[in-house]
Amino acid sequence: MTTPRIVRVAAVQLAPDLDSATGTVDKVCRAIQEAGEQGARMVVFPETFVPYYPYFSFIQPAVAMGAAHLQLYERAVTVPGPVTRAIGEAARRAGAVVVLGVNERDHGSLYNTQLIFDADGELLLKRRKITPTYHERMVWGQGDGSGLKVVESAIGRIGALACWEHYNPLARYALMAQHEEIHAAQFPGSMVGQIFADQMAVTIRHHALESGCFVVNATGWLSEAQIAALTPDPAMQRALRGGCHTAIVSPEGNYLCPPLTEGEGMLVADLDMALVTKRKRMMDSVGHYARPELLSLRADLAPKPPLQAAAAPFPHPAGAEHVDDDRAASATADL
Repeated sequence: MTTPRIVRVAAVQLAPDLDSATGTVDKVCRAIQEAGEQGARMVVFPETFVPYYPYFSFIQPAVAMGAAHLQLYERAVTVPGPVTRAIGEAARRAGAVVVLGVNERDHGSLYNTQLIFDADGELLLKRRKITPTYHERMVWGQGDGSGLKVVESAIGRIGALACWEHYNPLARYALMAQHEEIHAAQFPGSMVGQIFADQMAVTIRHHALESGCFVVNATGWLSEAQIAALTPDPAMQRALRGGCHTAIVSPEGNYLCPPLTEGEGMLVADLDMALVTKRKRMMDSVGHYARPELLSLRADLAPKPPLQAAAAPFPHPAGAEHVDDDRAASATADL
């Protein structure tokens, strides 16, 4: 008889510290410790939670958001750097896999980046959101296919996507085809209103069913004082409420505990990993239920750096050698 494999996980809904560069990191480290004390082997935090999601870009026109954007540059995370060392150490002490969303600074650009730390503190994956959504395109650059990877961790195979990447079925299928067992989903929270939370619920439950994996989803939350600090306009304040749906979903599409839809808190649930096989026995989208001779995905998973060193000297254009020889001969004759 197979020994049951139970993995306890935590999904964390917190308000970021909007007023300092390090305050949110401190909250993350405390939450990792708290989750570890409750026996959690995995802890998931919201999208770009460190230092905070760029809510300003949703409620301000581009011409007015320069100061806030530059401040985000100053507070953003370098990878590797002090923040990744602090989170890695917190993960190691807690013995937990940690999935954290950060604003990553890479010289002159910012990226929506998901970091996965193993239970020993090692950074297993740094992936960038492949297409920022709507207003986010004024803030972040685009990631490439190198982040569409499932990683082997201390608790199993983990994949991750951010927010509306879940509306890209091919991105999701890329992770499904790598047999993810636990999927980390991250959304900003405190945006758009109840419709955002309702859509999120459908999205994460559908992915759990289609992938045959567990989904651990975390959203952020803003207090009324934070909303007022971001904008004095009541109409814009309404745009910064709702949209919270921190949840843990089984491969059968069931909530393992009631979702958290407002306030700060932490959901903890035990995942019976046998449910992955139970679901896939009936419907394995990338196995016995697939028809690759009819439908398949071609994905370029290679990194795309802006500068690539040539392996050999660049070849001359056709006929260039002959032209150069003629010019050299003419120059010699003139001397």
